[in-house]
Amino acid sequence: MRENRAGRARRRTAVSLSVAALTVGATTAAGPAVAQTAAAPAPAAADCSAAYRIEQKLATGTTWTMCWHYESEAGLVLENVSYRPKGEARPIRVLTSAKLAQIHVPYDDGSVEYDDLTGAGFGQGLMDMAPGECPGGTIKTVKVPDAWDPEHPNVKGLCTTTRSRGHAYRMQGDPAGKVFQQQGKDLLVYTVNQVGWYEYITEWRFQDDGTINMNVGATGSLSPADYDAGDGRGWPIGKGAKGYATSHSHNVFWRLNFGLDGNSKNKVEQYDSVVSPPARDGEAPRNKTTRTKITKELAGDAKNMRWWRVVSTTGKNKDEHARSYEVVPGATAKYPGRSFTKHDIYFTQYKKCEQFASHNLRNCGTGAGKSVDKWVDGQALTHPVGWVNIGFHHVARDEDQQPMPVHWQGFSLAPRDVTAMNPLTPPELADQNGRP
Repeated sequence: MRENRAGRARRRTAVSLSVAALTVGATTAAGPAVAQTAAAPAPAAADCSAAYRIEQKLATGTTWTMCWHYESEAGLVLENVSYRPKGEARPIRVLTSAKLAQIHVPYDDGSVEYDDLTGAGFGQGLMDMAPGECPGGTIKTVKVPDAWDPEHPNVKGLCTTTRSRGHAYRMQGDPAGKVFQQQGKDLLVYTVNQVGWYEYITEWRFQDDGTINMNVGATGSLSPADYDAGDGRGWPIGKGAKGYATSHSHNVFWRLNFGLDGNSKNKVEQYDSVVSPPARDGEAPRNKTTRTKITKELAGDAKNMRWWRVVSTTGKNKDEHARSYEVVPGATAKYPGRSFTKHDIYFTQYKKCEQFASHNLRNCGTGAGKSVDKWVDGQALTHPVGWVNIGFHHVARDEDQQPMPVHWQGFSLAPRDVTAMNPLTPPELADQNGRP
């Protein structure tokens, strides 16, 4: 059960009306308009008004710039995400847009199954942040489309702040030599959205080395109406072996519309490594890595020593290597119960109507299907959209009450050849590019 207040009864009605109204198009808060065709090289500033611009120069010299707007289903949407490390003349565009694409929640006993973004009012559940929830940062006011309370649509719900993450690197050439070390800095952008008894912290972390971390943290409360499972479907909470809290999964999808160097015509590549045992005594194992160019839409599965990258067709670093970003999945518990959750990553050809990984609200035409797995049909991949699926199987424990500690799930985009050297390289080592 998802309701945690008596007033939520009217919200269920609001959700059904909202879903019906949104079948033909998204509702968004005022924000920047973003073209979905191939763009010109990234401008020096984000393409939006100051109210919808996030720009942060970190203490280590890296600047992140982006626009934001807010949708009634997906919540926070980031657009025109650009990265400018030290030594680069202009920002480097990474993403045209990025957002959550679904939080799919099936319960282990088969009693209920939710699509929190498109069926349970995720975007409408944006929460006001209390003082202290955005330490050292700024809380922006968001106008929530189709707000539960139409008379109070403005929510102080978007935090932008900076945070230290510990060592970015450390190097000491010899015991008596100089220690080169740098403490890393991040830009954090996050919201808190309530769906029933759960609260989701949607965090976007932009590191000074060019890495982007995307995470969702689930917290709040266990639903008191779902203490009806038996052994094998739940876990006893409270006194004795009674009150089994029903186990369930959180399958979180993100939608990434790539636009490296300001151009949507990117390439996708898959890399697989195979380790061969020694051919004879005394030899070491060997490892061969093979590149596969992904030219058609893909439903991909993570395997040992497999990874993917999205490659720019227009931009190169100072070493003349094509810029790219590598997808780095986090820990996941893949849920095999639905066709759209059976794969870890999808790359589809961009279509405006394809917005949500399941229970898609947009009209994509007869026979197009309502989930991302139905859209992988062999089309040529010239404008790739990435869909990343990270699952978490929540078997409750005594420590989940009360309130429930945050449990995180997510992934990263790591720069690969975006710059010719470490963007945080100290001046004394700047000439050490290539073989020492």
